[in-house]
Amino acid sequence: MIIIITNTNLGTGTETSGRADNRAFDELRKMKIEAGVLERADGSAYLEIGGNKVLAAVYGPRELFVRRLMQPNKAVLRCKYNMAPFSVDDRKRPGPDRRSVEISKIASEALTPAVFLEKFPRSTIDVFIEVIEAEGGTRCAGITAASVALADAGIPMRDMVVACAAGKSDGKVILDLSEVEDKEGQADVPIAIMPRTGEITLLQMDGNLTEEEFEQALDLAINGCKIISEKQKAAIKNRYGDE
Repeated sequence: MIIIITNTNLGTGTETSGRADNRAFDELRKMKIEAGVLERADGSAYLEIGGNKVLAAVYGPRELFVRRLMQPNKAVLRCKYNMAPFSVDDRKRPGPDRRSVEISKIASEALTPAVFLEKFPRSTIDVFIEVIEAEGGTRCAGITAASVALADAGIPMRDMVVACAAGKSDGKVILDLSEVEDKEGQADVPIAIMPRTGEITLLQMDGNLTEEEFEQALDLAINGCKIISEKQKAAIKNRYGDE
């Protein structure tokens, strides 16, 4: 089922919040997005937000040889999310773990509705998301970077998917939680949307919020997505100019 959100009220960004990095309650961390950073991938993107550094690469569409996965009337979009061993303070054990497998599935499901998979039957589009440095919100950063990489690869899309999270920390509903706010906070609500229509392709919640707090967090996250969406478009424009 597709959910369409029409509430687009923007925060002022002026209220004091007491956050450790002095951001307002509705303020994103500093962000950078660059498209076309890898020569040998069909499409790629690099994203920084706060202390997060994420690289995404796309290969395909190409023929899918695994018969049990093949779809006769459309392509299969496969995502692999991975955190580098050096991406966190305590060295992470190399290889997939339960969390990376879960986020890989979530990322694939968030991106799939935006891609015209029916144009590439019996094919696969492989998306690789590598977290080089982590500082809270890596799944949203990964989905956002992956969408830019898909666009860079020339994959036909209904819209670029953009992801952002809001949540509750220190009793306040805030946008774009840092790692400390995420770990010490009371709730986290990551979402992904297609901005043109407001269709939500990912909605999760970890923790407890009242109905009013949830609506506030959802509004903040959607508004954050719309800001990030403009940066996605700018990254593609900078890559290709007026082509």
